[in-house]
Amino acid sequence: MARLKDAYKEKVIPAMMDKFSYSNINQVPRLEKIVVNMGVGEAKDNPKAIDSAVKDMTIITGQKPVVTIAKKSVANFKLRAGMKIGCKVTLRGERMYEFADRFMNIALPRVRDFRGVSADSFDGRGNYSVGVKEQLIFPEIVYDEVDSIRGMNVCFVTTAKSDEEARELLDLMGMPLKKS
Repeated sequence: MARLKDAYKEKVIPAMMDKFSYSNINQVPRLEKIVVNMGVGEAKDNPKAIDSAVKDMTIITGQKPVVTIAKKSVANFKLRAGMKIGCKVTLRGERMYEFADRFMNIALPRVRDFRGVSADSFDGRGNYSVGVKEQLIFPEIVYDEVDSIRGMNVCFVTTAKSDEEARELLDLMGMPLKKS
């Protein structure tokens, strides 16, 4: 079992039940899924950029991503409907907990001048999004094999009903949130 899942069961559930006085263990918020999204704008000029992004994301998440395509044509961006413009992965279960553990404890501290992630990136429904400027913060990526540096968005989807519950859940799980 994933280390973060054990910590959730042993520490997070009792702490959340005490703080929010839930009557049932099933009322405690939990991570539902993690969506990792990488936009590849250069793919319209260089079709091989998508292959490189897919390879990097497969190494990072341990799961093959889905290539996303443009839904509409946008003349200003020289974009046509149907062009490949990015990739995304939805992680659930064991892979989700493994990725969250590596992201919070290994990857984020490797960001330059890291002082924590913003505590204001909740969407009002208990979901948290964070952007990463480069994929090189993950130790699985070999620096010499990277053709270009790409950023990605990581969205933590929880079953929390409010931002306060989700903030407490992620804080107890080890997310390095800035104190505001």
